[in-house]
Amino acid sequence: MSVDFSSPAEFRTALVAWLDERRESGELTPPTGEPTLEDTMRQFARVLRMLYDAGWSRYGWPERAGGLGGPDILRAIVGEEVVGRRLAEPGPYSMLEVLAPTMIDYAPPELAAEMVPKLLSGEEQWCQGFSEPGAGSDLASLSTRAVRDGDRWIINGQKVWTSFAQYSHRCILLTRTGDANTPNHQAISAFFIDLDTPGITVRPLRTMHGVDEFCEVYFDDVAVDDSRMLGRPGDGWQLAMDLLPYERSTCFWQRIAYLYSRLDALIEEVKRVGQAVDADLGEAYLALHTLRCRSRETQHRLADGHKLGPDTSVDKVLLAGAEQLFYDTARNLLPGVIELEGTDWRPEFLYSRAATIYGGTAEVQRNIIARRLLDLGKE
Repeated sequence: MSVDFSSPAEFRTALVAWLDERRESGELTPPTGEPTLEDTMRQFARVLRMLYDAGWSRYGWPERAGGLGGPDILRAIVGEEVVGRRLAEPGPYSMLEVLAPTMIDYAPPELAAEMVPKLLSGEEQWCQGFSEPGAGSDLASLSTRAVRDGDRWIINGQKVWTSFAQYSHRCILLTRTGDANTPNHQAISAFFIDLDTPGITVRPLRTMHGVDEFCEVYFDDVAVDDSRMLGRPGDGWQLAMDLLPYERSTCFWQRIAYLYSRLDALIEEVKRVGQAVDADLGEAYLALHTLRCRSRETQHRLADGHKLGPDTSVDKVLLAGAEQLFYDTARNLLPGVIELEGTDWRPEFLYSRAATIYGGTAEVQRNIIARRLLDLGKE
């Protein structure tokens, strides 16, 4: 397949034609009925396999990690088209954009070359072991500990809110490795853990929107080879600071497309029930469009070789505001549907309440914007 990297528009046109052909042949269609989370993950893996085999999901990733090169915006286009057509859900898809760049930047080159293609092709699912019961927004206070034992490390501790851990093969894990005299941020190291290692227990958590995508993960004397450390001892905090901007920006490329598809569905539903459309729908559209424009700017910063940083907190604040405003609008325009009927609108509305929490709370993001972008100080 020949694609002109200099023209994202041509790339999108070719991708759309390919997706249309697969839809018409029945090879690649959205799931029907009410799929379970297991169904969703199975569909996601199947879609990724087809995209990878055809080359689409390899564009925008470096060749040294199994990609086919080209600008990052090509990855955004693939995610938008796939999720916008409801072929895959944004949650699992977002893990590609959060975890693959971290592996490419921090893993030994040979490990990244071996593992990243497994993630991009759907052969494996990975998860992110950062948050703990006592260390959510205050990540530096994490207590999961890794102690060196010859050429391996022994890990003990607990993680929580670990998305899709029950379906994951591996985990990028933050631990504490320094002693009492090590400065806090320099005491944190990262590992790439196989989740079938003895001593690991995964317990799914069912949330109020009726899905058990979050998990608790327990580590009891888990032995990990020294070669699975990402970076060097003490690099974990910097790895987290490099990863979190992806969690607050590029992983939204797919979610934005998903929200636009739901906006179209809302308009059709409002028309069907004969409900009057007021200015609230326009405000919701404007919020989504503002978010997409900001996301586009982030894509171009990446394309220009810039490293993502605290500026992605703006992306996160806009996403949280737009998502909650949209679902508030849906609730207002479809009276009683969210509260009383078992449609998709109900769990989606409930999930939207978490938009100001996941990926860093709205309060934390606004503090980052105030202190690190506007230089307003700590007060």
